[in-house]
Amino acid sequence: MDFNSIFDIDSKAAFEKKALEIFKFQFKENTVYRSFCDLLCKNPSDIQKLEDIPFLPIEFFKTHRILSSKAEIKQTFNSSGTTGSILSGHHITNLKVYEKSFIKGFEGVYDSIENFTIIALLPSYLEREGSSLVYMVDDMIKKSGHSKSGFYLEDFKELRDTLLGLEAKGQKTLLIGVSYALLDLIEFHQFKLKHTLVMETGGMKGRRKELIKSELHALLKDGFGVKTIHSEYGMTELLSQAYSKSDGLFATPPWMQILIRDTEDPFKILKQGKCGGINVIDLANINSCSFIATQDLGKMHKNGLFELLGRFDQSDIRGCNLMVV
Repeated sequence: MDFNSIFDIDSKAAFEKKALEIFKFQFKENTVYRSFCDLLCKNPSDIQKLEDIPFLPIEFFKTHRILSSKAEIKQTFNSSGTTGSILSGHHITNLKVYEKSFIKGFEGVYDSIENFTIIALLPSYLEREGSSLVYMVDDMIKKSGHSKSGFYLEDFKELRDTLLGLEAKGQKTLLIGVSYALLDLIEFHQFKLKHTLVMETGGMKGRRKELIKSELHALLKDGFGVKTIHSEYGMTELLSQAYSKSDGLFATPPWMQILIRDTEDPFKILKQGKCGGINVIDLANINSCSFIATQDLGKMHKNGLFELLGRFDQSDIRGCNLMVV
């Protein structure tokens, strides 16, 4: 199946048409997803709209090879987790799909990568192999083409000097970092940034006490001297990201959509304003599974925006972009 048409979606009708097409494809080609659908007694003749599609529980990525392609696996992305925990594995047969998804997704919300200097503060992600976030940011750094773009570990003096130098030049900059490292940085130096977009990827990774989003963002806004803190919603099992520019409301790219399911009845999709489990349709997951029931809790708002509210109590503690609120 040609993946390029996924990124040409420009309407709700086009999204639903492509989603139903991909469902039929994955029902046929993905043995794990097919078995799951069979257990639910669901087949393509039963599926007439998005809400009818079965969503594969995200835990299956820990115990099965989720593939809709017989092509060679080019990369396996692994989730973070506590020592001894079972990690999710997302097997990628076509890295060009991922690369196109994260570049087009970012640029659709912000601006061309080439206009940014990309500063990454992701020490905990760099300490392990197989991070999809590191792969994404590394590619963004390369595509930015700026000499100061790069990964900065815990040399906060160098990072401070770099940020202040870019600010002095009026250079548009993206500072993307894990929450605890951003807090460490503003404890080292208080900023007044005018040309830098600060984006947190969530998670204290056991380095600091978990904070509610509003408290975290208040500290970061004060420490960086900015009006808003941006957030990225992504995970190992997805090849697309949603972004929040402010107020904790996330927007998805045209090939990604969120549905909210009832926590008591996982096959019931809730209306706008109701809280429940987050189901993700990520059409970029064309060669794995595009229909995933996550362990995140959320709520839909107007214009397709969604809010993160927490995680199911029984779900693992893992390296995702979410703090319980």
